[in-house]
Amino acid sequence: MTLKERLAQDLKDAMRAREAVRLGAIRMLNAALLEWEKSGRGPVTEADELAILQKQVKQRRDSLAQFEAAGRTDLAEKEAAELAVLEAYLPAQASDEEIARIVQEVIAQTGAASPKDMGRVMGPAMARLKGQADGQRVRAAVEAALKG
Repeated sequence: MTLKERLAQDLKDAMRAREAVRLGAIRMLNAALLEWEKSGRGPVTEADELAILQKQVKQRRDSLAQFEAAGRTDLAEKEAAELAVLEAYLPAQASDEEIARIVQEVIAQTGAASPKDMGRVMGPAMARLKGQADGQRVRAAVEAALKG
């Protein structure tokens, strides 16, 4: 079942259950997918779906941080609820240990030795962890590995 098909079914379920937050989050994700299709880039592939979903999740995380910093708990709670809905559609996330293991493998392959080599490690590490880990988590693992 593709993400679009799953979203269509979940949209109906959210309407029947009258879950406003879940309904809103699914509609926004559907709108982003539709915008991609209408932009002339062709049909949405599985990789495109994942990229769009990750972008939506990142936007919610950024908004959540900004609302919390501004003391807007009402808006922060709404963003957190939408974020939880969207994260349910992401593939299973890699554990910190798995991220560290992959980073170590990439460091061994690239011969990186210092924090200056971070760029050489980040690209391949992110490619191997695509959809399984947030860039900030991977960056933290790379920094920790290259420091010591």
